[in-house]
Amino acid sequence: MSTYQRATVTGPGLRLHLNENTAGCSPAVLSAIAALTPDQIGSYPDYSRAIDATAAWFNVPRDGVLLINGLDEGLHLASASASRRQPGFRGVVLEPAFEMYGVCIEESGGTIVRVAPWPNFAFSMDDVLAASEDATLIYLTDPNNPTGLGLPAGAVEALAAARPQATIVVDEAYADFSGRSLIGALRDDTSGRLRNVIVGRTFAKGHGLAALRIGALIARPETLAPLAQLQAPYSLNVAAIVGLEAALSDQRWLVSCVEESRASKEALYDFCTRHGLTFWRSEANFVLINVGVEASALVAALADQGIFIRDRSSAPGCAGCVRITAGLLAHTATCLRAMEAFYASRNR
Repeated sequence: MSTYQRATVTGPGLRLHLNENTAGCSPAVLSAIAALTPDQIGSYPDYSRAIDATAAWFNVPRDGVLLINGLDEGLHLASASASRRQPGFRGVVLEPAFEMYGVCIEESGGTIVRVAPWPNFAFSMDDVLAASEDATLIYLTDPNNPTGLGLPAGAVEALAAARPQATIVVDEAYADFSGRSLIGALRDDTSGRLRNVIVGRTFAKGHGLAALRIGALIARPETLAPLAQLQAPYSLNVAAIVGLEAALSDQRWLVSCVEESRASKEALYDFCTRHGLTFWRSEANFVLINVGVEASALVAALADQGIFIRDRSSAPGCAGCVRITAGLLAHTATCLRAMEAFYASRNR
């Protein structure tokens, strides 16, 4: 059984280790939750308006949307559906990857087939095809966590055509920051060439709804149906539902958060360049930085000051790497001042 090593959440402090939106949610979300009435809280929620709002947000038919309790529930549903289709199924994971992919596969009785990373995390279609010849499920991430790198254009479409027997889940948790999505291709797919593709989205990152636990799966209705059959009834609570509607009504908040993250990433890149540190330009709201043998010492030194970043040294291909959330520029500046002091102390 896989063990999902969750990052430690250590009380108050500057949390730059979980890729949360450090600006939080839109004020409209707080107002919507505060306006909940006793009868709303005392009743099972009606999802109709939230489904309509989500379908409009992604510009897809409402029967092409399945609301989920965080993107994690969607990953579990995909694995459970694969197991129902093919007990003992093989599920493909491209490393480095979100640990929940492997957890979901093994918890559903499947076997994980891991694709090792190439230097600089280059994508190898040949390796993916070799690993997925008899796969029932393939997890892809665009952009990737922890690298922040995007998939090559056309890669998903080519894989969907080459592996029609496999369900391909494209985790787009950070698509609000990349500005790219496969959803447009799914919407325009009149021929059914992407009938085995599911796009997973979360509202935890760009919209700042992490604690409300809400996401969506987008696919053709017939592709979503087997997953919907496995979903527990009322798996989303009423605060998440009204919070989502409010968040989607405030696009300016999302835009401002994305712009702030972009400025934070530039500040991180500048720091790395000045200190001669290898980094990867990220399409997400974080940056992966290779600090070498100093990784654990840096993480510990910042934690002592209440600044939490993620040590990713144990992830495949990530030896010596830390991952830092790029949220509000002021938060990034605080982190960088602490990093400057750390390196200055090392150079005395």
